[in-house]
Amino acid sequence: MSRVYGPDPPSCDTVRGAIGLLFSIAFWAFFGLSSAVLFLGAVLVWLVTLPFDRNGRVLHLYSCFWAQLYVYVNPLWRLRIEGREHLPWRGAAVLVANHESLGDVLVLFGLYRPFKWVSKAENFKLPFIGWNMRLNRYVPLVRGDKESIGRMMAQCEAWLLRGVPILMFPEGTRSADGNVKAFKDGAFTLAVQQGCPVIPIVVTGTARTLPKHGLVMRTPARCQVRVLSPVDPAAFQGDVHALRDAVRERIIAEKARMVETEPPH
Repeated sequence: MSRVYGPDPPSCDTVRGAIGLLFSIAFWAFFGLSSAVLFLGAVLVWLVTLPFDRNGRVLHLYSCFWAQLYVYVNPLWRLRIEGREHLPWRGAAVLVANHESLGDVLVLFGLYRPFKWVSKAENFKLPFIGWNMRLNRYVPLVRGDKESIGRMMAQCEAWLLRGVPILMFPEGTRSADGNVKAFKDGAFTLAVQQGCPVIPIVVTGTARTLPKHGLVMRTPARCQVRVLSPVDPAAFQGDVHALRDAVRERIIAEKARMVETEPPH
């Protein structure tokens, strides 16, 4: 029997990679075009609500919808959020979450509660997204810059005094391996100084949404967000480090439970 020679058929991995690339191109094209349109909506919301909403709560909730839109339309991503009842609609609180991926920002907007993000300063320069962050008066930070850290702490303190929660990633940057890194003191110092609760938030599954150094989406992601009960800093008698370590241990323990009970992909 004669053998027919020719190129080998593409492997399953090659086909999946091509599909992932095409899907990612379509997703990011939609992301860019929709961001331009939704930013115009943000400007309108800002103008209409400015006279009566001095803390920007309505604009923030609009921004929650904007971010969640990309979760809604992405068939690869699923999101479950638990524990919203622990989050205040009004009143000072320091929200802290572990940080796995850029996808954390999209899913945490799904909390649909008022808060001000603390985010690295370069994000505020992004077209549309960064401009909207400025409209929201989120808090910029240049990592490792003492003056910037001082300004960030002062702005967060001002928001807390106005009864507006803030949200920080106390690890400072994304975890490369999914393990919760050491926490920095800033969020816990604010909570102790202002006498307001720390609310731990556990995020899992977002590491599969976006690779750390790329934009191609290849795998499904089942993301979970669980808001834990508030931690009262008064129980730690002003010890910032003890408060920090206790909150970190709660997040690590809860994340381990969530991962253990997560259904297989």
